[in-house]
Amino acid sequence: MVRHLPPLTDLQARLGQTIDDTALLREALTHSSAKAAVSNERLEFLGDRVLNFVIADALVARYPGESEGQLAPRLNALVSRETCAVIAERLDLGPHMIMAKAEAQSGGRRKPALLANAMEAVIAAVYLDAGMPSARAFVLDHWAHLFDAQTAAPVDPKTALQEWAQARGQALPHYETVAQDGPDHAPRFTVRVTLDNGRCAEAAAASKRAAERESARLLLDVIGGAA
Repeated sequence: MVRHLPPLTDLQARLGQTIDDTALLREALTHSSAKAAVSNERLEFLGDRVLNFVIADALVARYPGESEGQLAPRLNALVSRETCAVIAERLDLGPHMIMAKAEAQSGGRRKPALLANAMEAVIAAVYLDAGMPSARAFVLDHWAHLFDAQTAAPVDPKTALQEWAQARGQALPHYETVAQDGPDHAPRFTVRVTLDNGRCAEAAAASKRAAERESARLLLDVIGGAA
């Protein structure tokens, strides 16, 4: 049984956006474990695309002199699962998420992957309820501090590690998925990255791409002072 949830009016106030179709908002907050008629998976799929478009469009306008290679890491940082989870936490989505009791007891309302999914689904709900102008305003409002925090284009850890290896005459870093666990709706991937010289690092994340980036970042920390 789903526990009593705080009123949606509280959440709408924090969102700064009234979603008139409250059923749509509840869908955005419904995890598949709740065994409801609908979960937020379809909205998450749509919200991810809306978020990527809005952020990419804003970056092109904000940095007219930057190349695709400079814009891409900015985009990746701003639309990452980790970033979406942080925004979800700022909006306190967790207490409003609808999920099975077992999932909630296992910390589901604090899991970054589930928070990120809910955040993307809420973006889709805003888009479907009020249209793209409102969705754009919503995203740009809640991501504004992250745009402002980006001064120089962030360096993607995988790119930095590749450049480190090439500068030393080594082959490209090798990434290998060494484990995958967790349920279908919230998988966890463990990736190992290895250099020619045998140095390696492992990291786990909700997607292979995120795990690759984190393993590269960890290995860069290890080899940072290496000649």
